[in-house]
Amino acid sequence: MANQDDVANKQKAIQNRQDQLDGSMQKGDQGSSSGGDQAAQTGVQQPSGDFPAQHLAKPGLEAQMELKPKFMAEGYKGSGKLAGQVAIVTGGDSGIGRAVAILFAREGADVAILYLNEHEDAAETQRYIEAEGQQCVTVAGDVKDMEFCQQAVDQIVAKFGRLDVLVNNAAFQEHAESLLDLTEDRFDETMRTNIYGYFHMAKACLPYMKRGGAIVNTGSVTGLKGSKKLLDYSTTKGAIHAFTMSLAANLLDKGIRVNCVAPGPVWTPLNPADQSPEDIAKFGQATTFGRPAQPEELSPAYVYLASSVCSGYVTGVVLPITGSVGE
Repeated sequence: MANQDDVANKQKAIQNRQDQLDGSMQKGDQGSSSGGDQAAQTGVQQPSGDFPAQHLAKPGLEAQMELKPKFMAEGYKGSGKLAGQVAIVTGGDSGIGRAVAILFAREGADVAILYLNEHEDAAETQRYIEAEGQQCVTVAGDVKDMEFCQQAVDQIVAKFGRLDVLVNNAAFQEHAESLLDLTEDRFDETMRTNIYGYFHMAKACLPYMKRGGAIVNTGSVTGLKGSKKLLDYSTTKGAIHAFTMSLAANLLDKGIRVNCVAPGPVWTPLNPADQSPEDIAKFGQATTFGRPAQPEELSPAYVYLASSVCSGYVTGVVLPITGSVGE
């Protein structure tokens, strides 16, 4: 079984090689808030304009982000949509996963967080879940490893006695200017984390899931439209969309629904751990909204797809939340 710190170091090495190809990436000055007037605000006011020009070491800690993502969704009131249930969220230490885990707890679920080695972020997420009045366990490891996934799921079910919802969300992303920059080793890291990890977790969870259970996968707008600098990442997200639809058809007779959320740009550690400080300052400004989403703008969609009360007649759907008209 792979050591999670070794995996994180491997991902940092991939990042460092790409940084050298891109040229020196020095941390820039924090961006101004100019440009915010052009960003669309259709609900709770969200950050806009230039974001901090920051480059994080992989896998990326939310605790180190200069501008912290918004994940609490203070206006969202729970109503017991997941009362008494148990959910697993991979990549649940930060970003979208953290926001989802907190809302699941607000809806009455106990939550297990799987993560690589971002212990500080995972502990913070656990505190927020417990503040919602629910139990939380955190398990560190590598979803590329089927043995880890099986042991983690067994451990979680042994503690809570059941399993109702799986959110596949863990991901690896590193841009590349050219196909020639993608080594076999790097392509494998992206594929095995992003699609094998989903496969491993679904396979480990399925024996414990009963009628009414749900699997929610995190896809991406890049899986719908492609992305010229995210060749391998986009490939995995397209595969996740197809995996979602295929598994939904496969599990319908068992009463288990499988759906997917396909976000556009979202302000999480994944992105400043990939893009240069110059690029990250303008992150999300190419959307129709003129800004990236915050994790709290995505998490209610996961509640909807996880809860059979809300989406009992929905399966095999890829739900785009991209910040752009018609996408």
